[in-house]
Amino acid sequence: RAGGRLENKTSVSIASWSSVNARMDNRFATAFVIACVLSLISTIYMAASIGTDFWYEYRSPVQENSSDLNKSLWSEFASDEADEKTYNDVLFRYNGTMGLWRRCINIPQNVYWNSQERTESFDVVTRCTSFTLTEQFMAKFVDPGNHNTGIDLLRTYLWRCQFLLPFVSLGLMCFGALIGLCACICRSLYPAIATGILHLLAGLCTLGSVSCYVAGIELLHQKLKLPENVSGEFGWSFCLACVSAPLQFMASALFIWAAHTNQKEYTLMKAYRVA
Repeated sequence: RAGGRLENKTSVSIASWSSVNARMDNRFATAFVIACVLSLISTIYMAASIGTDFWYEYRSPVQENSSDLNKSLWSEFASDEADEKTYNDVLFRYNGTMGLWRRCINIPQNVYWNSQERTESFDVVTRCTSFTLTEQFMAKFVDPGNHNTGIDLLRTYLWRCQFLLPFVSLGLMCFGALIGLCACICRSLYPAIATGILHLLAGLCTLGSVSCYVAGIELLHQKLKLPENVSGEFGWSFCLACVSAPLQFMASALFIWAAHTNQKEYTLMKAYRVA
């Protein structure tokens, strides 16, 4: 009889432990799903941030007169040989916006670039020019536009980091997603630790990119003072990158917590069964 009662108690204990373990597994699975959703949202935000041109926006009075001087400025702005001072002066004057890969201005709509006709219009159209790879890696000078003043190493490396780090961040998240997919196929949470670490690194890259961009803009405005009646502010593309970073950190924390805690509980359950 004593042996039977002991077997019954053991069976009840195992059943209770199985029930607790099932609830724990559900908790880990829920954390894993939430982390995946956060990862997806942060990836979309980061991709949208990279692909749009509103990291920084300038506000200035609209220039309606399409004089020869204005046409010359627009042509220089669109040129691949435009230096930093040239295109920034045009950005200040014509409500420009800056992205990681493009610069845009708002000009009168009825402008004929190769025509001698002078027109005036209160309607504006956006014209954008992409930064070439040469421009992305071009050295920044102590006095913008003056090649005889020496290279400003700080601004040069800030500029390069601000457009390279977002792509590194996006790549890390995509690679982490592949590892997470393998974890789902294998029905294991252990690879989620690697996914969490990759998301942590991605968040650091995103945070570094945002910091480099802010520092670069502040240093630029110290060199090139904004004209009167011209103001600047960070745009919604920049805000998307700022939101993406904490989402990546939260996803990383959930991935690592779910995998680590599940492993710990599995070890305890195995020890209990052996005992």
